[in-house]
Amino acid sequence: MAFQDKSLTCADCGANFTFSAEEQEFFQTKGYTNEPKRCPSCRQARKAERPGAGRRQMFPAKCASCGKDTEVPFEPRGDRPVYCSDCYRKVKPSR
Repeated sequence: MAFQDKSLTCADCGANFTFSAEEQEFFQTKGYTNEPKRCPSCRQARKAERPGAGRRQMFPAKCASCGKDTEVPFEPRGDRPVYCSDCYRKVKPSR
């Protein structure tokens, strides 16, 4: 099924936002049947309001692939490589 970008209106702020074909495909793979009601900014703000939001401890690390300084949500032990988000997307096993 070929998806096409859709223009939607945010239920919170009333702004128009694009529900991209890629996002629609992602929603389908997750089994979601409803379109998003909020724009990305309002979704992010809503997530931040949840209990426990923003309390995740981050640890400094150096990417094993590109050497860039990054942060990860676990304490690196040194026995496995740690990657920045860009490099992780390149090396992670596809499911």
